[in-house]
Amino acid sequence: MKIVVTGGAGFIGSAVIRHIIHNTDDEVLNIDKLTYAGNLESLKDIDQSPRYEFQQIDICDKEALEQVFDSFQPNLVMHLAAESHVDRSIDGPAEFINTNIVGTYHLLEVARQYWQKLDGIGKQQFRFHHISTDEVYGDLEGTTGLFTETTPYAPSSPYSASKASSDHLVRAWHRTYDFPILVTNCSNNYGPYHFPEKLIPLVILNALDGKALPIYGKGNQIRDWLFVEDHARALYKVVTEGKVGETYNIGGHNEKQNIEVVKTICQILDELQPRADGIQYESLITFVKDRPGHDLRYAIDASKIANELNWTPKETFDSGIRKTVEWYLSNTEWCSRVQNGSYQRQKIGISRIGAGE
Repeated sequence: MKIVVTGGAGFIGSAVIRHIIHNTDDEVLNIDKLTYAGNLESLKDIDQSPRYEFQQIDICDKEALEQVFDSFQPNLVMHLAAESHVDRSIDGPAEFINTNIVGTYHLLEVARQYWQKLDGIGKQQFRFHHISTDEVYGDLEGTTGLFTETTPYAPSSPYSASKASSDHLVRAWHRTYDFPILVTNCSNNYGPYHFPEKLIPLVILNALDGKALPIYGKGNQIRDWLFVEDHARALYKVVTEGKVGETYNIGGHNEKQNIEVVKTICQILDELQPRADGIQYESLITFVKDRPGHDLRYAIDASKIANELNWTPKETFDSGIRKTVEWYLSNTEWCSRVQNGSYQRQKIGISRIGAGE
């Protein structure tokens, strides 16, 4: 297969591309705008593969997208490009509206027009896989229930509202144009190469630097944690084996309070890299004012993908979080380049890499 992955320099997108190149014979074209969260260094171990290519493109650039589809001739599209940080969406929602909604619209239209020109097996094989989030469902506060594929949408933040909007666009293109789509909604991802604005990498790196470990409110927010490599396996399974028009929820079966997550990281660091002063890392925990509209609990019912596509996560939270901490301890150069911003120099003068170029 020939697969276009949008947002492939991001955290989840890069994991998907690494999975495809390492485990299949498929070709991948990575499309990424390279915003602050796009990091090509996350793809260093596969970027010389003859089956991998990168183009620096904004998904809001319809003309550039048309050229990509005409030249690459993809069988599959995996759409991960998105602004995804809730705090940033609260401070400045405009970019989230533009990328997540308008960008998805342009990608849908270019992909649909490309698909309509196909015939025979090419048209039958084509799939547009839209990767979304469980945050579109809102909050499960005060319940013991789980998000299912039919849970009504009730987004709480500009980020989740923009993702909900893009989900609706994708489903409307299926209903109106019979466009062959798939949608997945995932729980919180964690693992190697995670940008350090998110909770787990932020805690690991702040702890190692002796900085405060900020936790919103009392830290009692509950999230279902999904190891990113498990998620990558699930996404590839959905795009290649899923039923057109269907939605699949992907979860890690690991509900944890934020305070539990932070304390677990501290305990692993105490074991693997204890502080020189002998003080435990938990002493750095600091509680800060909760953010506006903060959802208390997310939890995924992933039984549909387990029953229909035979996918379940390989990692427990204990095994996944240990692997994650160990990765950050072993990849301090990657971390320092992200922290000091030097990784962003990759953006200067780059339009295309891969296939040995």
